[in-house]
Amino acid sequence: MSTLTDKTALVTGATSGIGLAAARKLAAEGAHVFLTGRRQAALDDAVAAIGPRATAIRADVADAADLERMAATIREHGAGLDVVFANAGGGEFAALGGITWEHYADTFNTNVGGTLFTVQTVLPLLNRGASIILTSSNIDVKGAASFSVYAASKAALRSFARSWSAELVGRGIRVNSIAPGPIATPGLSGLAPDPEAAEQLLKGPASGVPMDRLGTPDEIADAVVFLASATSSYMTGAEIYVDGGASQV
Repeated sequence: MSTLTDKTALVTGATSGIGLAAARKLAAEGAHVFLTGRRQAALDDAVAAIGPRATAIRADVADAADLERMAATIREHGAGLDVVFANAGGGEFAALGGITWEHYADTFNTNVGGTLFTVQTVLPLLNRGASIILTSSNIDVKGAASFSVYAASKAALRSFARSWSAELVGRGIRVNSIAPGPIATPGLSGLAPDPEAAEQLLKGPASGVPMDRLGTPDEIADAVVFLASATSSYMTGAEIYVDGGASQV
């Protein structure tokens, strides 16, 4: 029997990269997966790729009305939630002297606020023993020039995992985070202004990884399935670094 048979999962930011890979693997393990994203066409493509165990909900995690509509759709399904993978997020480079209030607000509203209010909104739907998984980044313990706002937002998510795990343990709910290193995703290459710059951008992070390569979305998705399942039943408040050793070696 698959590890998540008859379970229900929510994956935010699920139309590409890590989110899509995780949604696919959760569904392959038997879960019914609700996928969110901001673009309906991309959501439709994701559902087509995953199959009948997927339901798309167009939602922006930084929009309270969208989150309420998302929760209503999940509630109508009638099975609650066993897994929440709060993955939606993003960031852009900005050197200290060039950081604007808009850059700060956009990053924190999506990465920190979006995660906070996603989890808060679905909290009444969580079944006993549910698993909440946050997408942090190995940059939460490292430094990166011109990426300080993004790094700070990911450090906030690491803190959320610790505090929420303490708060929710009485309900049997586990909260953990995953800290990916450089992963070959559209989000990473999209930080560059053109294809040539994207190629150079991808080479840079790989050179700093002891395993001498970028990770793949599927490798992060495997960690998501582990934290979602009973295999990790004695883990809460933890962070798993899936970064080729970049933060440890």
